[in-house]
Amino acid sequence: MWICYFPLYCLSHSRFLFLLLSSSFTMFDVEEEYDEQAEEEEEAAGAEQQEYTEYQEDTQEEEEKRPRPKPMVPQLAPPKIPEGERVFFDDIHRKRMEKDLLELQTLIDVHFEQRKKEEEELIGLKERTERRRSERADQQRVRAEKERDRQTRIAEERQRKEDEEAKKRAEDEAKKKKVLSNMGANFGGFLAKAEQKRGKRLTGREIKRKTLSERRSPLGIENLREDVLRQRAQEMWNWIYQLESEKFDLLDQMKRQKYEIVVLLNRISHAQKFKKGHGKGKVGGRWK
Repeated sequence: MWICYFPLYCLSHSRFLFLLLSSSFTMFDVEEEYDEQAEEEEEAAGAEQQEYTEYQEDTQEEEEKRPRPKPMVPQLAPPKIPEGERVFFDDIHRKRMEKDLLELQTLIDVHFEQRKKEEEELIGLKERTERRRSERADQQRVRAEKERDRQTRIAEERQRKEDEEAKKRAEDEAKKKKVLSNMGANFGGFLAKAEQKRGKRLTGREIKRKTLSERRSPLGIENLREDVLRQRAQEMWNWIYQLESEKFDLLDQMKRQKYEIVVLLNRISHAQKFKKGHGKGKVGGRWK
């Protein structure tokens, strides 16, 4: 019996194997087809995504180029307050008024405090100004007193020097009178010698010395005050300035005279040449 069923078993087993192999090959082919289909779908999805992106970019550029319409404000009707809430609205209005009054009162208080501070600062500024003005007046008064004292000292010093100079001049006069009185009878001989010296012929050196002695007067500034010295210096400067001015004028006059002499000499020489070339001529109504 086992032998009878063995061919059936083998036949059934071979059919099972065939079905198994055929099913395995079929599954493998199905998987390959599924993978290919999935790749195709991914490629199609990528292409669609790219086309959609390009479409969005084109649409966005067109919207940017297109003028945008002005926004329209919708007409809204004010809400209607029911009759039962009027009391609540009055309460809100009253509280708002109280708040505004409180803020206004606070602003008024702050304003008055600021004004009070400004007035105090202004008063302090005025006080400082008056104090500085009084200090400046005191300083000016002290400075004026010092200047008055200095002028007084200068006047006293000047008076003292003048008294000393007058005393010294008186002493010098007394000494001169004493010397003259001591000379006595010899004064006549002294005058005679002076006349003899005058009668003599002077040399060039003596003439120069005499001229310089006449022109150079003694200064006598040993006992002079400062203001007198200043005055004497100013006089000397004026005298030198006058001499320089005269010198400049004389030099200018000398230059003009030299120029005129040269011009006249040139004219004379030209006239002499003209006279020699043309012979006689009528000059002053006469033929020469």
